[in-house]
Amino acid sequence: MSTAPRIDIDPAAFWQDPYPMLARFRKEAPIVSVPQLGSTLLCSRDDIFVSEKQVDVFSSHQPQGLMNRLMGHNMMRKDGEAHMDERKAIFPAISPKTVKTHWTAQFQAHADRIMDQLEPVPSIDFVQAFALPFSAECLKSITGLTNMRFQDMNAWSQGMIDGIANYAGDPAVEARCNAATSGIDAAIDDMLPVLSKKPDLSLLGVMLQSGMPMESVRANIKLSISGGQNEPRDAIAGTVWALLTHPDQLELARSGAISWMQAFEEYARWISPIGMSPRRIARPWKIRDVEFEPEERVFLMFGSANRDEKHFANAEAFDVRRDTSKSIAFGAGPHFCAGAWASRAMVADVALPTIFARLQNLRLAAPPRIGGWAFRGLIDLPVSWDVCRIAGAA
Repeated sequence: MSTAPRIDIDPAAFWQDPYPMLARFRKEAPIVSVPQLGSTLLCSRDDIFVSEKQVDVFSSHQPQGLMNRLMGHNMMRKDGEAHMDERKAIFPAISPKTVKTHWTAQFQAHADRIMDQLEPVPSIDFVQAFALPFSAECLKSITGLTNMRFQDMNAWSQGMIDGIANYAGDPAVEARCNAATSGIDAAIDDMLPVLSKKPDLSLLGVMLQSGMPMESVRANIKLSISGGQNEPRDAIAGTVWALLTHPDQLELARSGAISWMQAFEEYARWISPIGMSPRRIARPWKIRDVEFEPEERVFLMFGSANRDEKHFANAEAFDVRRDTSKSIAFGAGPHFCAGAWASRAMVADVALPTIFARLQNLRLAAPPRIGGWAFRGLIDLPVSWDVCRIAGAA
C-alpha cells in the first residue's frame, strides 16, 4: 500500500452520504489510505486532473481487475494505442454529429411515448416511471440491442455495476453479474445476423463494420451498458429532484435565463453519478510526500474533486448559475467518457425540457432516498402532478 495517511471509514455511512468524509479527506489528507475500501484515494481535483493523464503510472490496464474478469477486456481497461483504436472504432456511433442528427430525434420519440403512458396519481416513483425506462430505451437504440426489454437493460446494467464493485467477493453478487453478462451475450448473438446484413449507426453496428475482434465487441457493449444506463437514469431523476427543491433555479431554466444543459452540468458536479474510477499503479511513484508501490489500487474520487473548495465556492450547494468548467464529472484524461455527448443530449436536450413542459405542477410527494459513492443516485423519487400535456402542445 502507499504511504498515505490511513483513515478508517464506516462503509455503510459512506454509502449513505460520502460527502462529509470526503470533505475531511480533502482537508486532512487529500491522498488517503482507506482500509475498508482496500485502496488509496485521490480526493483533490488538482491531483486527479494531473494523475488521470499519466497513464504510464495510473494505468487503466488492470489484468486482474474485476471488470476484466467479469465483463471482458474493454477499452476502459486499456491505455495508449490499444485504447484509442477501440475509441476511434466506436466514434461514428456516438460522435456529436451523430448524436445531433441521428439519436436525438429517437431520444425524443422514446420520451414522448413513455410520457404518453403516465397518469397523474397521488404519488409515483419517477425513477421507475420515467428515468429508468427512458434511459434504457435510449441505450437499446444506441447499442443496437433493440431485442432487449428495458427492464433487462436496467437489471443487467446494475448486475454488472455491482459485480465490478464487489471487492468483498460476495458470491451472490458475482453470480448476478455473470447472469447479466450471459444475457447480454445472448442478445448480441440474436442481433449479429441482423446488423451484419444491414449495418446501422449503433455501437454494435459500427464495431462489426470496423472489424474489431468479437471478444472486444462483446466487452465494449457490456461496458456501454454498465455505465450508459445508470448515469443518465440517475442524472435525470437527480436533476429533477434538485430543481424541484430549488424552485428559484427551476424558474431560471423554465424562463430560459439558464439552459437545461447548465442545470444538468451543475447536478453532475454536485452529485456525480459516477463518483469514482479505479487505477493500477504501474511503476513506483510519488506525489508530494506520498509514495506508491507498483500494482496497488488507487481510486480517483471524481465526486470529491467536483466539490473541491479550491475550485468551487460554496461547493456543497446546488447552484445552476455556477461556472462548471472545472467539473470533471465525465473524466479529465484520455478516458473521458466516450458517451458524454449522448448523455448530455438524453438529459439536457430531451428529458428535462420534456418533463417540465408536459407535467403540469410537478412536485415532490415525499423525500427521495439516495445512496452510493462509486455510483451515486436516487433510489426513488416520489412525485405527483396535475396534468400530462400532449406532446407538442403549446
